[in-house]
Amino acid sequence: LREPAAEFFGTMMLIVFGVGGVCQVVLSASTNEYLSINIGWAVGVAMGVWVAGGISGGHINPAVTITLATLRGFPWRKVPYYCFAQLMGALCGAGIIYANYYEAISAYEGGTNIRTVSKTGSLFCTYAADYMTNVGAFFSEFMTSAIMMMCILSFSDKKNGPPPSGTAPISLFILILGVGLALGINTGYAINPARDLGPRIMTAMVGYGKGVFTFRNQYWLWCPVIAPICGCLTGGFVYDLLIFTGSESVVNTPCVFSSLHIFGSWDSGS
Repeated sequence: LREPAAEFFGTMMLIVFGVGGVCQVVLSASTNEYLSINIGWAVGVAMGVWVAGGISGGHINPAVTITLATLRGFPWRKVPYYCFAQLMGALCGAGIIYANYYEAISAYEGGTNIRTVSKTGSLFCTYAADYMTNVGAFFSEFMTSAIMMMCILSFSDKKNGPPPSGTAPISLFILILGVGLALGINTGYAINPARDLGPRIMTAMVGYGKGVFTFRNQYWLWCPVIAPICGCLTGGFVYDLLIFTGSESVVNTPCVFSSLHIFGSWDSGS
């Protein structure tokens, strides 16, 4: 159970610091809103990876897990319980923050029985800005996730100036802070299906209603879930195809097509 437990607690830490930072900024009417929120999410990723990294690899993101299974030989048999642990960690992390800020949320909403997506539901999961089209929102999440995955793979590339041993969480802190500062305003940069879906399920459970799932015709599925997976797969493939030279990538794994005879017998080295 150590690996799924590590992914559970790592993702929980991500949400505790990330969503907790959002709640504290908004509910306290802080004037340093966006920078503080970005720092909170960067800290959340760093702490989550520090908690889980030595045990499970610290994926804390189903899109990362799926990409590593597709391109880097991570066992597919582990993917379901990694993703489930990440989702449950995110849900529980959001529940912890909701309990911690329950009174503040009630005061902000105007009553203990009032819960609205537009006021405090958006503290927990992502919703596109009003000016964004559906296509634009998908592209923003796709592109941001692709960039994130390319950077993540570069951190472990021994032939590309990787960070010193044990400092990957610091590198991820810088990466997520940069993503938030440069690319986050359009959709809230979910870039992680568990980070969005876990808290979204939690808000539905505590009374925010079906609006958390009906926003923009199932926005919850195609933007913060499907787009990050597609983006990470694309970013990972581009990195492995054009930069990475290690044999652990399926792009670089030697293959012998002994049973295929297209234009005669031939062998392929990639």
